[in-house]
This record gives sequence, structure tokens and C-alpha cells, in this order.
Amino acid sequence: MISYDRAKKILKKAIINIKDEKIKSINSLNRAVSKNIYSPINYPSGDNAAFDGYAINSSHTRNIKKNLPQKFKIIGLIAAGNKPFKKKINKFDSVEIMTGGIIPKGFDTILPIEQIVFFPNKKNKKYILINKKLKKHNHVRFVGSDYKKKEIILKKNTIIQPNHILALKTLGVKNIIVKKKINILFFSTGNEISNNDNIPNWKVRNSNRHYIKNLSDNFLFNFKNGGILKDNHEQKFKSKIRTMLTSKVDIIITSGAVSAGKFDFVPNAIQSFNLSDYFKGVAIRPGKPILFAKIKGKQKAIFGLPGNPMSSAACFRFFVHPYLENILGANSENPIKAILKNDFSKKKEFTRFAKSKLNTTKNGKIEVEILKGQESFRIKSFVKSNIWALLPSGKSKFKKGEIVDCFFPNQSNSTFL
Repeated sequence: MISYDRAKKILKKAIINIKDEKIKSINSLNRAVSKNIYSPINYPSGDNAAFDGYAINSSHTRNIKKNLPQKFKIIGLIAAGNKPFKKKINKFDSVEIMTGGIIPKGFDTILPIEQIVFFPNKKNKKYILINKKLKKHNHVRFVGSDYKKKEIILKKNTIIQPNHILALKTLGVKNIIVKKKINILFFSTGNEISNNDNIPNWKVRNSNRHYIKNLSDNFLFNFKNGGILKDNHEQKFKSKIRTMLTSKVDIIITSGAVSAGKFDFVPNAIQSFNLSDYFKGVAIRPGKPILFAKIKGKQKAIFGLPGNPMSSAACFRFFVHPYLENILGANSENPIKAILKNDFSKKKEFTRFAKSKLNTTKNGKIEVEILKGQESFRIKSFVKSNIWALLPSGKSKFKKGEIVDCFFPNQSNSTFL
């Protein structure tokens, strides 16, 4: 049995290569960017109005006095989306302009509609009256003030989120280069596992398959169900691994049959292959029997997760998910730091993944409560939880008020931080 830190180092080194592909930016959610993405345009693409109002030339207000307002002739209207205004502009001209309208040359400032006084009156709007000197560039959005042409929008290794897609679409980026989605083949194991809804009390519903399948949109992979391997299917599993070596499958994940029981055939089957990296058993709770292997000379890897639902969920979150991000080149996620709300004890030599509840206090502090029911068979506490608290090895007692690391269970921390 190795430490959690040692297991992470093995996973970081044992990467498999994932190729690139070109896709439409509108279909890129949760994909990893392979190359920097640059803006093809200046944005805004032209100087435009930040408010509804009237555009004028600020220099024409230079000598205006409060008690002697100057009339500015209204010579037209510009709405957002209108073609460029091409009328000749004379001194003391103005043009009505809507938010987003392109400001014509000859005008350099906007007077908001709320400040406008019309002449002769509102029903007969021929002029606007200005009784003060105006500054240049009031309420003007300048060309390229948000993004300049060839400026980086997204850096390589970014995991694309909806706000990124909004920017890409706004800036006219149609196609981008991303890492291909990782193809995962999943096997449940054990005679006790059933896909039926109505089962006798000696059977177990196949929940792990559905849990991991439904993580696929958040955790960057394509999911394929390989079915259930029975207790006597060691040779069949070996055959599935051999098929994988020449297929598009990148990673096999199994659930169950990784411990030390009579029917736990997964480790023996995997060790019959030539491996470059391998570990079996990590000092963690839940999930101690977890297994990882990389096939030597092949861009293929295997994870053996424990069959217990909580152990399987924890091992996916803290072993499989970081591995997926690593091989996609994504930046490592950072923990959420939270104040422990209650005391908790564990075995010193083990790293503990604790089902927990994250919340904020009235004064804005982030707190985490480690829930009752931490046994690996209990799912009620997982339903009530919204975070995993990670309690490292080397320490057995954690006291209220300490700072601990936390990780979202169903999304990467990078999605929110």
C-alpha cells in the first residue's frame, strides 16, 4: 500500500497522449484548448455609444455659458446596427444615437437622453440645447477597448466554460483546436451486480455505472458501457484489454473485484500484461483497494475502482478526474479553503475524503461541516453533501476552526475558481 501523495506522482508521470481535433466553438463546452485562441477582430469594432442620447463635437461647447445655451441641430438618427452615418457634419450639429450605434467622425462625445432639453419642444424636436462645456469622450466605447485584434482570448489548456463560448461567438471565432474527448470503457464486476430495478436482497443495483456515466459531460470524456463481468470472467476481461489495445478506447475503468477476495480477479488479469506503471492499494478512506496501470508501449491506461458506491465515487474524483485533466494538459485545480465547523478524527496514516457540507456564514466566511455517516456504505450523507473535504495523512485529529481543503464532487473546482 502506498501513500496518496505517491499515487498522485505515479499518475502525473504515467500520462497517455491524446490527439487534437478542430471543432466548432459553439460545441466546445468542457473541452481542453490545445492552442492559444486569438481575437480575429477589434472589439468593439468601432467607437460606439454607451448610452442612448445625442452625439456632438465637444469642441463646439468650449465657449458655451450657462445662461446662454447653444442650439445644436438634430441632423439624423443612428441605431445599433445601422450602416455608417455619411451626412456632412457642420458646426453645432448633433445626431440622435442609440446604445451601440457607431459614432460618426466629427462627433466625439455623447450627451445621455436624460440630460437633453429640446427646442422648440419635445413634440417638435429640431434642436437640442446645451448650456455647459462638455468633456471629450463622455459615454464612448472605443474600438478595441475590450479586445484588440490578435489579443489572446483563451490560453492553451483552458477548459472551456459557457462564458468562454459567449466571448468566442461574440468575437467571431468559429473553429478552435481542442484535445479529443477521452474514450472510457466501463465494466461493472460481480455476480451480485444487476441492471434490474426489482432485485432480491442478495443482489446490488448497478449504480456506479450510472454515476460515472452522468459525470461524462462535466469531466471531459466519452462513456461506453462494457457491461457486467461475472466472478468467473477473468479470461473475458483479459480479452477485453487485448481488444482495447487496438481500439479507440483510451482508458478502461472497472468497478469492483480489486480487493483481496477469492473472486477479485481484476489485479491478476491486469498484471498479466506488460505494464510501465502500476499501483494497487493506497492509504485512503474510502477506496483503499484502488488500482492503476499503464500498458507499456501503448497509450492506454486502466483504473480499478472499488465496488462500494462511496469508494468508487471518491476514487473517481481524486484519482481518475485529476488524471483526465493531466493528460488533457489542463491546469491543476486548486482546493477551496474552508474553516472546519466541527471536530473530526481519523487514522493518522490515511488520507480521508469526507462527505461534507459547504456554506457561508453571515459575515462571509466559508465553512465546511463534516457530516455524520462517513462509513463507505452510507449514501444518505453523500446525498446531503455538496463537497468533499480532503484531510491529509500525518495527522489524526482535526479541530473546529482549522482550514481544510475542499473539492466539488461533480464538477472540477476549476469550473468555479
